[in-house]
Amino acid sequence: MSDNNCKICNSPTQYAFNAKVLDKYSVGYYQCTICDFVQTENIYWLHEAYANPMNYSDTGIMLRNERSAKIATSLICLFFNKNVRILDYAGGYGVFTRMMRDIGFDCYWADPYTKNILARGFDSENTFKYGLVTTFESFEHFENPMYEIQKILKISKNIIFSTQLIPSPLPDVKNWWYYGTEHGQHIALYSKKTFDIIAKNFNVYYYNIDDFHVLSEKKINFIGRTFLKLRYSKQILYMLYYIFFSFIRPKTLADMYKLRVKYTEKVTNP
Repeated sequence: MSDNNCKICNSPTQYAFNAKVLDKYSVGYYQCTICDFVQTENIYWLHEAYANPMNYSDTGIMLRNERSAKIATSLICLFFNKNVRILDYAGGYGVFTRMMRDIGFDCYWADPYTKNILARGFDSENTFKYGLVTTFESFEHFENPMYEIQKILKISKNIIFSTQLIPSPLPDVKNWWYYGTEHGQHIALYSKKTFDIIAKNFNVYYYNIDDFHVLSEKKINFIGRTFLKLRYSKQILYMLYYIFFSFIRPKTLADMYKLRVKYTEKVTNP
């Protein structure tokens, strides 16, 4: 693959613009001529960008996790199984995992770069089989997207994730906050066409709900697909959470008792 070829479909790319990343590096951005995927030039600044795994300008971390938990709840209840075992991939500090367990889902945490603070005791287990992977605001961080997506699909063929889609026409760097040049961590940006090609490559189905996305081995029926295409489907999914939540038993107390036993055993059997 040429250095300038698309990381998704290996097609030629066109130079789009230069931007100052981390307020110091002049970085070229390139867009695929076929799938519209946007990638940066060869990446050499990530060791600085990830000096802190959570970028300093991410003020939306709590709001994003709260919103994601509600929308994921509705998607799971409508199109999957509320008893499915879930892995939150690139789970950060464990906010989403803890929220999902508090709702009532059997959710676990994994992230090689961040400490699990809020979902302690529910780290992923290699012996587990997961029916669903969630991963929010991670795809735009992938240096080798197809490799990373393949890794996730080996865990489960069903993924619920979020990332902003590239507007068309491609916006100027000053007019779209999602380029994230101030922190330098957003190095892969996708369009619907990009995800259609990704889904075809991995033989799964792709469904889009604004900045939420589903890659799945499951073909959603016509009524479900029509609903997801509605202009306000994301907002409806958010509101449906309050109905579904009434029929799910939170794991908060059960988790507390489980962790108490685990801690007691650790103390008595060091």
